[in-house]
Amino acid sequence: MKVYTLADYQGMDTEPEILFWVGCAGSFDPRAQKITQALCKILHHADIKYAVLGNEESCTGDPARRSGNEFIFQMMALQNIEVLNMYKVNKIVTTCPHCFNTLKNEYPELGGNYDVVHHSQLIQELINEGKITVEGGLFSGKKIVYHDSCYLGRVNNVYEAPREILNQLDANIKEVKRSREKGFCCGAGGAQVFKEEENSATDSTVNVERVSELLETQPDIIAANCPFCILMMNDGVKAKGKEEDVMIYDISELIVQANNW
Repeated sequence: MKVYTLADYQGMDTEPEILFWVGCAGSFDPRAQKITQALCKILHHADIKYAVLGNEESCTGDPARRSGNEFIFQMMALQNIEVLNMYKVNKIVTTCPHCFNTLKNEYPELGGNYDVVHHSQLIQELINEGKITVEGGLFSGKKIVYHDSCYLGRVNNVYEAPREILNQLDANIKEVKRSREKGFCCGAGGAQVFKEEENSATDSTVNVERVSELLETQPDIIAANCPFCILMMNDGVKAKGKEEDVMIYDISELIVQANNW
């Protein structure tokens, strides 16, 4: 399964339908790379022509802006916009809600106007159009609890697409008390994933507190839609000594596993 860059497409007689913005985590973090691979498999099986930027992609600048360095954010954003506009990019999909939010809501003020979708939205669309089907037998009888990421849920009001995808699986889908509009952060947002924990009034860190809530549903699987959330959930599950009992997966990985792709 070969993945082409936008530069590769310049010498072809066809154009990609969508640009897959891989993101920093999806490019460099070993755990998040598995999510990248899962989405590529889904796009391949749906016969979607897509491309990546490869070495021409850099960070969206989200961590810089969230941590207060507006100058660095604008430098990075303008560089990315120049590349995207050069290739006349129209539609972008990303697995990271942070990239999704920045590209969709913050790049337009700097001249970058694109149709940006999160991969959960795209996968739901592909299922609804019949371009992919989901075999749910692998998860028969399994209990799956879903964690809403802040930047997809509360920031962009995307709640239904991930849940509709999970409902395609032959599983028992659980909801945690703090979900949807009242969802609770994993602890990574606002560039917090890149810094040390601060002293707290309690002994519990944010991610451990969130995992404790999710574990109350007695799940076999915690499902998420954000590479940062998955990183924090993994650490939280290990802190609770449950890494042998509870698995953490991105929604795209569940679809790939269900279909044995």
